[in-house]
Amino acid sequence: MDNVSKKKVKLNRLQLLILYFFLFACIGWLMETSYAIYNLGHFVKRGFLYGPICPIYGYGALILIIILSKYRKNSIKLFFSSVAIFTFFEYIVSFGLDALFGLKWWDYSERFLNINGRISIFHAFAWGFIAILFINHLYPFIKKHVNLILAKIPHKIQVTAISTVLVVFIADTVLSCIRYII
Repeated sequence: MDNVSKKKVKLNRLQLLILYFFLFACIGWLMETSYAIYNLGHFVKRGFLYGPICPIYGYGALILIIILSKYRKNSIKLFFSSVAIFTFFEYIVSFGLDALFGLKWWDYSERFLNINGRISIFHAFAWGFIAILFINHLYPFIKKHVNLILAKIPHKIQVTAISTVLVVFIADTVLSCIRYII
């Protein structure tokens, strides 16, 4: 057997990004759910979808990984870029959910320096600090462990699992949109 046939096949960049999207969307759902349980003392379904993910966290992670990770060594640029991008992103998502479905998933109206209750200065700066923590600590830690786990799983199973979760996510998104439109 030559060296080429011994080489382990790895996920391509798109497949890895899809994996990270779902991983961080699920972590976001867990954080949101834990926060709600802590505040209210009981389980409250969080998020737009039926399933246990909050896509906004997955998309946010992808923005950080794809666009903002180039500022890893420059915390000032990372901070201010994140403040601008995520404040805009949060506003657009809030506006879109409201315009499409008449839903308001968060309301910062009581916060200092808010715009239409969709964004606030506090959350804008929080996104900057979160980005620094994510890019410099959380993502490298998770990436390392994901790679260790993936090294133990056959490539075909990885691709099948990612494809299956993607199909379920698309179906969940369509069904959730129908639920909120009707």
